[in-house]
Amino acid sequence: MQLDDLLQRYFAATDLSQVSPDVLEAGLERCRVDLGLEQDRGKRFALWSFLYMFGSAPDLDVAFESVKDREAARNFMDLLAASQDESDE
Repeated sequence: MQLDDLLQRYFAATDLSQVSPDVLEAGLERCRVDLGLEQDRGKRFALWSFLYMFGSAPDLDVAFESVKDREAARNFMDLLAASQDESDE
């Protein structure tokens, strides 16, 4: 899954400055539905990560049955937080 493809799929634009708040919320809701329906672990992780970056991801215990997947998600969250801390310095 490519970021531009996800942006186009859920928001009908690759430039988020062109997306209205209503379109953004509708796209995030569609993404949450797709996450709930997706069976492929890699695609589920990609959708969850996408939602996480928008502050709309479900809790880890809801999104992932596997302990390994939850740990991978925690690592992803830690990496994003660390990169944010570095950019703040």
